[in-house]
Amino acid sequence: METILNIQNLNKTYKSAGHTLTVLDDINFSISTGSTNAIVGPSGSGKTTLLGLCAGLDSASSGIVELYGIGLGNLGEDKRAQVRNQYVGFIFQNFQLLPTLTALENVMVPLELRGEKNIKARSQDLLDKVGLADRGHHYPAQLSGGEQQRVSLARAFSNSPKILFADEPTGNLDAETSEKVVKLIFDLNREAGTTLVLVTHDLELAAKTHRIIKIKGGKLVADDKTGNE
Repeated sequence: METILNIQNLNKTYKSAGHTLTVLDDINFSISTGSTNAIVGPSGSGKTTLLGLCAGLDSASSGIVELYGIGLGNLGEDKRAQVRNQYVGFIFQNFQLLPTLTALENVMVPLELRGEKNIKARSQDLLDKVGLADRGHHYPAQLSGGEQQRVSLARAFSNSPKILFADEPTGNLDAETSEKVVKLIFDLNREAGTTLVLVTHDLELAAKTHRIIKIKGGKLVADDKTGNE
C-alpha cells in the first residue's frame, strides 16, 4: 500500500512560565492511501494537537510530518496552506462555517480559493449528496447542528481531498444525527477514494475504521487493526 501520511519521531512542546509542557512525545506511524483511521485517547491526551500537526495546521517542535510525499516541517505558513488547499479536507466538531455565507456559498469557498470552474453547480451537487439540496440558500444560523455538519462535510469534499481529517465530527450532535453524519462520512469517503483520519472519544465510531491509534499522555500507546476491510 502507498503511504499518504508519514509521522516520524514527532514532538510538540510548549514553554510556559519557565516550564516545558510536552504535549506529544516521540510519535511514529504511517497511514496508507485509501485507509480509514481513528485516533483515540482521553481528553488532554494530545490527539487534537496531533491531528493539527498531521494536517499542517501547526508545526512540530521536532520530528517529521510528510503528507503526500511533502515534508511539512520546512514549509512556511503560506506553503502549508497551499498543501492543505490541494490535498486536505477538514471537518470540525463546531462546524466552522462562515456565518455570513449561505450553505451553498460555504461549500463554494475552497473551490473559489483554488480558482476552479463550474463551482456553483459542483457545490450544489455536493449539497445534494449530503441531503441538503433545498437548503443551499439558508445561513448556518437557520440550520440545525446536523445540517451544519453536513454542509461542512460537503465543503470538506469540495476540493476532492486526498485525505480527510475529522476532529470529533459527531461531538456536538445527538445519537441519531451522529449516525447519519457518520454514514455520510464513510460513504463519501469510499466513493471518492479518500483517506480518512478521525479523532474521536467515541469508541463505537472508532471501531468502524480499519485501524485505531491510541494516544495517552502524549505518547502512542496502542496501534491496532480492527479487522474491517
